[in-house]
Amino acid sequence: MLRLNGPNWEPSKAYYDCRYDVLRKPLGFSRGAEILQDDVQAIHASIEIDGFIVAVGRSHLIPETSDGAQSDFPGQGGPKTPPFSKLDHDHRPAIQIRQMGTLDAHRRQGFAAEILSALEQASKDTFGAVCGFLQARQAAIPFYQSQGWILIDEPYSIPNVGPHRSMMKRF
Repeated sequence: MLRLNGPNWEPSKAYYDCRYDVLRKPLGFSRGAEILQDDVQAIHASIEIDGFIVAVGRSHLIPETSDGAQSDFPGQGGPKTPPFSKLDHDHRPAIQIRQMGTLDAHRRQGFAAEILSALEQASKDTFGAVCGFLQARQAAIPFYQSQGWILIDEPYSIPNVGPHRSMMKRF
């Protein structure tokens, strides 16, 4: 079952457990790296099966004064992501999709597409978003392209995470 929460919602331990298990634990990060400072201001989507969260994702409004560059995770020394070159007046209000992940045993069942679609619609409804941006891990690029997202900017690597590409979608 799809669940959509926020903004002004504190994610549950089960939500963070899924995010950690999919996105941070495989890279050797310690607990806490899955929690972002602006999680309360974000819209969160998750898929729950038999009371267990198996897929997650979130979107947040990119502040008018921001170019989209930010820390990949909280704390001192967290790697920085680059700005989005296409984030200009014509593409605002804009949101960023982050922290998309599905547990291995539940992949290839359409959950990521369901979460992404729900976040896009909720971002339009809640924030008035006209455009979305994201930073995709190399392996996830074909998925996002299949959902109408396009590559922008040059490839880059986030230290301790790996190769990424920035992507955008006009809503």
